[in-house]
Amino acid sequence: MLVGRTGAGKTTFCQAIHNEEIHYKKTQAVEVIDNTIDTPGEFMENRRLYGALMVTGADADYIVLLRDCTEPQTIFAPSFTSMFAKPAIGLVTKTDLAQNENQIKRSREDLEIAGCRKVFEISSVSGEGLDEVMQFLNLT
Repeated sequence: MLVGRTGAGKTTFCQAIHNEEIHYKKTQAVEVIDNTIDTPGEFMENRRLYGALMVTGADADYIVLLRDCTEPQTIFAPSFTSMFAKPAIGLVTKTDLAQNENQIKRSREDLEIAGCRKVFEISSVSGEGLDEVMQFLNLT
């Protein structure tokens, strides 16, 4: 299950790992694409909707938090992943747009503080890091 703020790259990542053409699409509701659950950013941005994330995550094998490294602040609270009874990994997204290595490092640390066991650095547009994530999730 993909979790992150609006614009974090959830849908783009989903398109990339399923070899779909990458195009902008606003996710309005929970969508299941093959074995991937794509959630709307509003679920993360509105704490009253955290219950929807917990219920949706019940059927997931992994919780995948996505953090856009170009965003100045994280949306994930410390130990955020503890609300799920599933393992969590993190994706630092949009690494191709990072202005410096510190943006990527800060995003990685934010995801680790949120409770991600493993963190990957990716660009869904360039393909950087996608193979490693897919191998980890047994999607290859």
